[in-house]
Order: sequence, then structure tokens, then C-alpha cells
Amino acid sequence: MKRKKENKQLTHYITGTVDMKQTGKAYVLPDDGSADILIKPGNTLHSLNGDKVKVYVLPRRKSKKKEGQVVEIIQRAREVFAGVLEKHKDFAFLLPSDSSMPVDIFIRDYKKYKFEDGDKAIVKIVDWPDKANNPFGEIVKILGTPGDNDVEMESILADYNFSNEFPKAVLQETKRIKLDIDSELENRRDFRNIMTFTIDPSDAKDFDDALSIQKRPNGNWEVGVHIADVSYFVKPGTALDTEAYHRGTSVYLVDRTIPMLPERLCNELCSLRQDEDSLTFSAVFQISPEYEIVSHWIGRTIIHSDRRFTYDEVQKVIEDNGGEKAEYLLPLWDIAKHFREKRFEKGAIKFSSPEFKFDLDENKKPIGIHIKESKEANWLVEEMMLLANKTVAEEIGKTRNRKDPVKTFVYRVHDEPNSEKVDTFKTFVAKLGYNIDNRNRKRLVNSYNSLFEQVKGKGQETLISSIALRTMSKAYYSTTNIGHYGLAFNHYTHFTSPIRRYPDLMVHRLLFSYLNNGESANKDFYEECCDHCSQMERKAAEAERASVKYKQAEYLSDKIGEEFEGEISGVSKWGLYVLIEENKCEGMVRINTLDDDFYMLDEDNYQIIGRDFGRIYQIGQRVRIRVQRVDMLKRQMDFTLIEEEE
Repeated sequence: MKRKKENKQLTHYITGTVDMKQTGKAYVLPDDGSADILIKPGNTLHSLNGDKVKVYVLPRRKSKKKEGQVVEIIQRAREVFAGVLEKHKDFAFLLPSDSSMPVDIFIRDYKKYKFEDGDKAIVKIVDWPDKANNPFGEIVKILGTPGDNDVEMESILADYNFSNEFPKAVLQETKRIKLDIDSELENRRDFRNIMTFTIDPSDAKDFDDALSIQKRPNGNWEVGVHIADVSYFVKPGTALDTEAYHRGTSVYLVDRTIPMLPERLCNELCSLRQDEDSLTFSAVFQISPEYEIVSHWIGRTIIHSDRRFTYDEVQKVIEDNGGEKAEYLLPLWDIAKHFREKRFEKGAIKFSSPEFKFDLDENKKPIGIHIKESKEANWLVEEMMLLANKTVAEEIGKTRNRKDPVKTFVYRVHDEPNSEKVDTFKTFVAKLGYNIDNRNRKRLVNSYNSLFEQVKGKGQETLISSIALRTMSKAYYSTTNIGHYGLAFNHYTHFTSPIRRYPDLMVHRLLFSYLNNGESANKDFYEECCDHCSQMERKAAEAERASVKYKQAEYLSDKIGEEFEGEISGVSKWGLYVLIEENKCEGMVRINTLDDDFYMLDEDNYQIIGRDFGRIYQIGQRVRIRVQRVDMLKRQMDFTLIEEEE
């Protein structure tokens, strides 16, 4: 009887992650994937957004949401916050810029720091007594005046726990690293006499992948995908490796890159620069004239990059069907084009996530915004990288026989979409005149791809593409392979960017070990690493979006009063979100500014309706707006609607 009672009591407790709101209330997202639990302000136990906590689940009241009380903070998500300093006579506060932070941070010994009231700073929480309403903090760094570009970018990095600077131990360790090509010759396959080149954006500084191609005597093409061998330089257990793991990924803000590795590695020793010999890890394919992969080889190599191409240069060769190195580039594009077509025939989804590109002046102020267009040159590189990633994953992940079980490996996985989200999206696009058939996977994929073709070039393209992307599960790293739904691959990994992604470095290490008959690695250890890398990837994406939002606000800050054509991109009880067609900036028309009627939210139909006169504003509807107000610090843009008769 006693054992049953104990087991029953255990069910009252769950562990999960805090989703904190600015009001002080929170929701805990349970680790087991069950419904979230409401935590009222008095029951949070000083927990903050992202913290891992233990929750006591309170007895549920009829027809009420499940509630709980935080009883233990298992792990803090962060201790460092950016914000604005507010001086008082004997103390100061940091007013955090992160909207999920519900309290200000109290600073006692502020007089030992030199700053002006209203300056931005980075503060570390050092204590939070049980009976104190506010945590106690120490100033880590004074950033300067709000609105300054560097101040705001550093503030964004601090909000997501990324740093511009590397620890001294890491930099000292990096200085001692040497590259000795000659000593590696006997351990690697030599590709230095085969035509090899990189293809990257014009402003790229690190080059972590290269392609080689040559015609074999039997008529087959030999295509090599060569990846910087970062594992040669970055060894487990070093300060350099610890820092790279901590960062997990490079971060790409609008005006700067925060690299995963110090510059000497990412831009010099590991970078596959033109006219230099480089150490690489390669996947090499024998491809018949009928586009069949006859064989492949994976291993460590040495290459010599003969030419650094930009995407624009390669695109011109493809469009002109001739030009510099066309005898190599055109056959490679022909192969890539065939692989791309076959991939979509097998059920890959043609997602296109808009990527913003800002034109910045000498002071890094945005003077223009456009969406980067992906063309054939981009697809050429993409298909070769996909082929390498898929082949490497299959090399380790495919079961060959019962006596040779699958070894622990790092996969890039993507689960099937949530059926409820797909149903919601289906209803949404139906109201815009489009059809989604989700009776099975093939029909759903065909519907998505057909939809993307139909909206291409239309004003609705950005809106529909972004909402469609949100119906999908998020890709992540795991040692448990469930395949990649979006790519329609049974096996997939990330092998091709170890300069900027730590999972690729893990893949290189495991691959090298297994190719040399190494024992299977510890699955629990690598799963923990995968979880960490997935979290850092999400944080980096959020930081990147925050920098885009800030630059969009800055771009509109000197356009107060100007009018633009746009499209309603979302509705909420607060108002209408409008995406400006010309520059893709998104702002809000607040519902209290619509004074011609009392508007009510019709959430099921993505619209608001006037109670007295029945006027409707719905998602996808074209409108004209005037820029009313821009708050650069909050990265918010407020619009007003321009009535048709005006």
C-alpha cells in the first residue's frame, strides 16, 4: 500500500522549461511533451524564462487550466542581461530589454562604475534572496548610449548569451596551433592536381567547403565534396574545443558575424583559400553519364583550391552556357540539376524561407532592404552538400547485418508535421483560394509544392511561405535517427560546415573513428551534446531575427508619416500585423486606432470584424498604411491604416 501511495505522489511533480511572460506569470512546458502548466506570479520561486524547473501540479479545478507551483530551480538558463541603467541616490537598477524578464535588476555598488543615467549595460545576477522582489546584480560592461548600432548589437548578443570575445586561454591555445601539410601527406588522399574551387557569397570570409570534378577514363565523372578538416586543429578536451561547444554555432547578425572559432582558425588555418593547400575531410563520388552514383569514398584528404568563385560568377556561367571554367562548372550543374529534380520527385518539400539583405552605409545604417534570391548557382552547391550529408549519414547509419549493429552517430532529423497545424493552415489558405490535400504524405507534399509555385512572385508569397514553414516541425540534432521529413531522406546529418557548426565537428570525429574501426561512442553523452547544440542553434536564430527587427525599425525610423502598400500578415486581440510590400518590414495597426467601429477578433477566420457596421480586415488583405511611430529599443513599428477614400 505504501509503495502505491508513493507512486501516486510522484505524479504530482513534473520537470519542464519556463516560458515567462512580462506580467510575471509563466507557463511551464513539461519535458514529457504534455500540456503546459500555468504558474501564477506568486508561485514562480524566482524562476526566469528558459529555466529548467521542478513543478508541483496543483489539484485541477473543473474547467480550469492545469496550474502548478515551482518548487525547485534545477538549472538557470542565463545569468547575464542587457538593458538600460536607471540611477537613484544610493542605488541603481537595470531595466532589462528582454521582454520575458518580468523584474528589474537591483545594483548596490553602482558608484564604482562610470556611466550616465539611461546608458545601456550588461549586468550579471549574483544573488536573489528569498524575500527580495528583485535579483541583485553586478555590472559586467557599460555598453553606452541606446540607439548606437554597436551598443544595440552587443545588447542583442547579451540577451541571447553570446559573446564577441574569446577567453584568453582560447586565444593563447589558438596561437600555438601549426599547420604542417607535409607531415599529413602519407595519411591522406591527395587531390591537389584535380580542378577544385569554392563557391560562396561575394562577402564571405571563411570557406569551409570546396568542390572538385574530373572526367575519368571510363566516362564517369568524379565529383569531390571537400570540407575543412576542423577536427585536425580542434581537439577534444582543449580550451578551444570547450569554447566551441559552449557557443555551438556561429551567429550571423545583420552587420557582423560572431564566429564559433577564433579568426585565426575560421578565416585562416581552416579556411579553404584560393591558391593554398588545405586539409579536408571529403566525400568523393563516381557518377555515370546517366547520373547514377556508381561508387563513393569517404576519408581525409589534401586539396588545393584553384579558384574562388562567387555565386554571381557561377550564375553567369550557367546562364551564358559558357565562360571561365565552364568545362567544369556546367557538367557539375547538370549533375546537381538532375539530383535536385529526383529529390523533389521522391517527396522533398520546396520550402523557401525569405532571407533579408540590408544595404548599409558607412555607419552601418540601413539604406535599403531586399530579399536574397536563390538561383541555380546556389542550388548547385546546395545539392552537392545535401548529397555529402546524406551519404555520410548512410555510411554509418545503415544496418548491414545483425552482427554489425548501428553505431552512435549525430543525425539532423526532422519529424512529420503536426496534423492540427496542417489542418489550421489548410483552412487558412482555403480562404485565400488555395487547396491543401493532406490525406497522405505524398498528397500533402504535392499540395505544398504546388502552392509555393502558385504564389511565387505574388504579394502573398512571403506571408504564405512563412506560415507554411511554421506548420512544420523544427529540425534538430539527435542520436536517434527518425529521418528528415522535409528532405525526404531516411538518413541525414550535418557534415559540411564544421567551421560554423559544432555538430559537424562531432560528425567528423565520429566518422574518422568509425572509418578506422573505432568502437561505438557513448550514446547518452552525444545525445546531451545534440540537445545543447539544438538549443544554441535556436538561440542564434532568435538573435539573428532580433537584429533584423532592429534594423527594420531603424530603417523606418526616418520615414515617420510616409505611406506604403502592405498586406495583413496576422491578427490578434491587440490589432493587425501588416507586412510592407516594398521593404518587408512588419508593424502593427493597433485595434484602438480603428475608430470607425468597435472591432472584435474572429480568431478562427483570421480576421477582425466591426460590431456595428460589419467591416472586415482579414489576413492576406492588401491595405495602405502610414508609419506612425517607431520604438527602436523595443524593435516595434506602429502603423495607421489609410482609408480607401483618402
